[in-house]
Amino acid sequence: MKKVILLFLLIIELIISKAENGCRVDTIKLQENEAVWAGIIREGNLMPINPGYKMDFHEDNKSNQLQPLILTSKGQYCWSEEPFSFARIGNDLIVTDPHLSVTIGKAGSSLREAHKFVSEQYFQFGGHLPDTLLFSSPQYNTWIELNFNQNQEDIIKYAEAVIENGLPSGVLMIDDTWQEDYGVWDFHPGRFPDPKAMTDRLHELGFKVMLWICPFVSADQSLLYRKLKKEKAFLLENDNGIDSWEMAEEPAMIRWWNGVSALLDFSNPVSVNWFNEQLDRLVEDYDIDGFKFDAGDMKFYPDNTLSMGGLNSNEHCESYAQFGLRFSLNEFRACWKMGGQPLAQRLQDKGHEWEDLQKLIPHMVVEGLSGYPFSCPDMIGGGLLSSFEDSSTINQELIVRSAQCHALMPMMQFSVAPWRVLDKVNFEAVKMAIELRREFMPMIMSLAHQSAKCGEPIMSNLEYYFPNQGFENIKDQFMLGSELLVAPMLTKGYSREVVLPQGIWMADDEKEYEGGRTISIEVPIDRIPYFIKLR
Repeated sequence: MKKVILLFLLIIELIISKAENGCRVDTIKLQENEAVWAGIIREGNLMPINPGYKMDFHEDNKSNQLQPLILTSKGQYCWSEEPFSFARIGNDLIVTDPHLSVTIGKAGSSLREAHKFVSEQYFQFGGHLPDTLLFSSPQYNTWIELNFNQNQEDIIKYAEAVIENGLPSGVLMIDDTWQEDYGVWDFHPGRFPDPKAMTDRLHELGFKVMLWICPFVSADQSLLYRKLKKEKAFLLENDNGIDSWEMAEEPAMIRWWNGVSALLDFSNPVSVNWFNEQLDRLVEDYDIDGFKFDAGDMKFYPDNTLSMGGLNSNEHCESYAQFGLRFSLNEFRACWKMGGQPLAQRLQDKGHEWEDLQKLIPHMVVEGLSGYPFSCPDMIGGGLLSSFEDSSTINQELIVRSAQCHALMPMMQFSVAPWRVLDKVNFEAVKMAIELRREFMPMIMSLAHQSAKCGEPIMSNLEYYFPNQGFENIKDQFMLGSELLVAPMLTKGYSREVVLPQGIWMADDEKEYEGGRTISIEVPIDRIPYFIKLR
């Protein structure tokens, strides 16, 4: 209790300090049972937001997408074109607005009504989707299998193994280390003796091909680095009394997960043109179909650096995402204020553990509420390389349940090869999940097209379609559209409880249930529980 009081006092002290510095401070009054969601995808598992929660949208995207948005279950909303901060103190949301750009209002009396209003007003959908193959077939990423040894021979073997093991072809993403160096965006000649022959073979097998790419350039004394430095294409240092871009000369050295590099400044047309030239050349020379745009996180653009356009960290993140609009086949993990755009958004890497599997639904729900409905729940079984370095720690049941959770979400993505790490029974369960997805693909694609036109989430929480009935804290079930309730198994074991809203529901085993109650069901390893609303 003492810690809670101290936290509240610290928040109040911070609010007073910001108010004294010229920030506007507003209060959103919440009803006793009013639930709150915000456009912070990485923390969807903490929503609805509890008292004591605080967030500053400036310079911290938490390694995933952000949207400057708050929505409540009673129809209240908060939107801003610029970063703002907020804190929940009891039944008050205290909103601190340093840019005087926050809009607070009410649209109806439900989460859905508020969401529909803000999507129409602030991040309109233009009717366009990313490449439909991202939805209609599983995606395959080479990271877990090949990690830092991406090479032509093994990539072809991986793709051929997909087909040989009875899985459908789809999008194949070639991950980091295919290139000569960061910024030198050409295939490594030692590991890729004939990259055009490789892409030809992948296309022949029925795959579309994406390449991993990032905005960093290795800071050695290569001709490329010196050329781009001379043209001031990088984010620049703000040191030794130099406080203007015009006077600055030295690139800022940014520490990221692969070392220390220079970072392209996309407020400089020179950088934009150069990066576009690299992408276009890869498409032209090797028939590459699209790109996985990694990085772009706000923390890599600190306030003490200089850019030609004087952008803040959030605006740099947004500028990087603009490149994806040139390609229907794209993927982003970090985004700011790009709701409504035809960009495929991926959740931050998840670990190979039950706790992270349980975060998929709430994180994906917040993606949809934030205007990012074209989303992928990371990689099946987890996307952290360290999770798969010791084969003895691989949990087959977890991989199966992960695939089943993905199966009726907007997208599903493999990386670790299920045919390699699973026994026959578990691999067959994964193939059944893919088959179930195929059966529901007309519904998924219909919802995706609908979402592209009007902004409705493809998948949502129960609160969205069954408002104010006490469902706001259910995080282990989701709705696909308005009439299909999905309740995957997210814990170790073979039974679970399912909350059914009012109505008559038919389960996947064709049993009918009267809603308005909680039921207990058995979930063998090859079952994905779902319920269709009949009336």
